[in-house]
Amino acid sequence: MVQSIPQLITVDEFINRYGDDNRYELIDGELIDMEPTGPHEQVAAFIGRKLNVEIDRQDTAYFIPHRCLIKLLGTQTAFRPDVMVLDQARLVNEPLWQQEPVITLGASIKLVVEVVSTNWQNDYARKAEDYATLGIPEYWIVDYLGVGGREYIGKPKQPTITIRHLRK
Repeated sequence: MVQSIPQLITVDEFINRYGDDNRYELIDGELIDMEPTGPHEQVAAFIGRKLNVEIDRQDTAYFIPHRCLIKLLGTQTAFRPDVMVLDQARLVNEPLWQQEPVITLGASIKLVVEVVSTNWQNDYARKAEDYATLGIPEYWIVDYLGVGGREYIGKPKQPTITIRHLRK
């Protein structure tokens, strides 16, 4: 059996081709189909709605973008979180923000939320590492179906919300 090698693309190619397509993200040059389901979108929307209420209540300069990528500088990786809270005051330092909704600096991001689906390994391991490296202070992993590995959510597997404080 012949195994095909995935066609790698650059972050710039990804942004040009798929920047507005919420179905894909890029990891190490490989296009990842996130395969969101209706319930997945419902959970993400619920979280976003509740966070917006709290942002309004606290009267902060934070907001939740509808379409936004996190580009890891020096890599061919661009994540598309399910929910992200940005600090409007920090966007003046973002080199790409005026041209496209792409964040490159962890200081601009207050919170990232990933709703777990079929690609749970990326949410629990890879993204947690990369978000910590970027300096994002808080990362929530919402595993509403309990599909993550036992080393992450325990045994028996059950729906879990993991809150990680990545920056001290």
